[in-house]
Amino acid sequence: MSVLFPKVQKPREWDYRPIYYDEDKEARKDKKLARLHHGSFREEHERNMTELRKKKQSRLVFLISLLILLLFAFYFIL
Repeated sequence: MSVLFPKVQKPREWDYRPIYYDEDKEARKDKKLARLHHGSFREEHERNMTELRKKKQSRLVFLISLLILLLFAFYFIL
C-alpha cells in the first residue's frame, strides 16, 4: 500500500433494467386474477349467509308483529 496514493474502492455498479408496459401481459394477469377470485368459496358462502339471515330476520319480524296483533285482538274482544 502506498502512503501517497491510498487504494480507493470502486463504487458499486448500478444494474438498471428498464421495465416496459406490456398490455397483453397485463390483460392476461388481470384475467387470471379475476378467474381465481371468481371461484372464492368464502365470499359465496358469506353472501348466502347474509341472504339467509335477512330471510330469517324478516320471518321473525312478521311472526312477532302477528303475535302482537293477535294479542291486541284478544284484548279488545274479551
